[in-house]
Order: sequence, then C-alpha cells, then structure tokens
Amino acid sequence: MHRPMATRAVFCDALGTLVELDPPWTHLAAALGVEPDERLIAAVRAEMSYYRAHAQEGTDEAALAELRARCAALLSRELGREVGVETLLASIRFRAYDVAPALERLRSDGLRLVCVSNWDVSLTDVLARCGLDGLLDGVVSSAGAGARKPDPAIFAPALALAGCAPAEAIHVGDTAAEDVAGARAAGVVPLLLDRSGGGEIASLAEIEEHLRP
Repeated sequence: MHRPMATRAVFCDALGTLVELDPPWTHLAAALGVEPDERLIAAVRAEMSYYRAHAQEGTDEAALAELRARCAALLSRELGREVGVETLLASIRFRAYDVAPALERLRSDGLRLVCVSNWDVSLTDVLARCGLDGLLDGVVSSAGAGARKPDPAIFAPALALAGCAPAEAIHVGDTAAEDVAGARAAGVVPLLLDRSGGGEIASLAEIEEHLRP
C-alpha cells in the first residue's frame, strides 16, 4: 500500500490566517473628522472589493502606486469627497494573530514555511511590519507569481522556495473557494482554518496534528 509522503513544508495564507485587518472605516472616519456611518462603511467595502479583484496588478512600485491611486479615486467617488492615497493607506492597518509560537514550533521541527497570498508586491513589507518576516522562509504574492488563488500556478514558486513536491506540503487558509480549492488543484494538501470552529483547525497550533511523519 502506498504511504503518503511526509510533510516537509507548510504554506499559509496572509489575511485571515497570519494577519488581521483593523476595521479601516474607523481610522478613515477619524482622519476625515466624521462618524463611521453606513455610507462610509459601504464606500470602504467597495474599495476593498476592488482592491481584492485587482491586487495582482500591483507587480512593482509604479504599478502599485497606480493601483492605489485607482482605489483612492473609487473611494472618493463613493463618498462624494476627495480622499488622498496617503489618507487611504493610513487607514489600512494590519496586525498579526497570535501565530508566532506555532510558526516557531513548526520551524523547529524542520519544516519550511512560506506565505502564499492574493496580494500585491507589498506583502513582504506588510508581514515585516507585523513582526512575521523572521518566522517565514519565503513569501509568494499573486502579483509576484502572476496568478491568484484558486489558480494552482501560484503554488509553483512556493514549492520551489520550499524545495519539495506538492504532496509534501500543506496549505493553511481561511477560504474554501480560494485556499482549499487552489491547494487541492496544485496537489498540495489543504487545511481549512476557521477560528470560530467551523473548519478543520481553529488555530495554527493545531497544524502539528495534521503533519505526516
């Protein structure tokens, strides 16, 4: 009987898995001197949806600046007032979940850790600001890979960084449509994270239970 290949690498999504986003409408409202009412929240959500759909276009500094300008313009139209790029960026604040202990244990077990996320080329800087850069062996963004999950092509550079075969890797993420479907299509073992308890794991500390020796 064929024995499953041992786990040699763990890939992790960024937003919702490694880092969380403060409600940006709270910070934006404070910057604009207004209340975070329904219109402002809806406008911010529209900008966020647009960014998610176009994040992979931010392939370098110039392209990212152009994408951010488009996002600020969309937000301005939705609000009916000018919102500059710097004001928009200042409202977007990420912080790491309590994932460092789990990542440290996985690395101490000899596993290669790579972040694989639908993001622009600023992903490495975002993770660094959240204090996670020293806990990862590599970072792959959809902008850098030229493909976004669930396209399995985004996992090719992650596998190269980890130096392993697809069946030797686990991908942890919080979305079934992108993380689970994309990993499965790439031949990587998917692991659905839901901190409310509706997934296969509720925290990164539980990854160890799913490693194959």
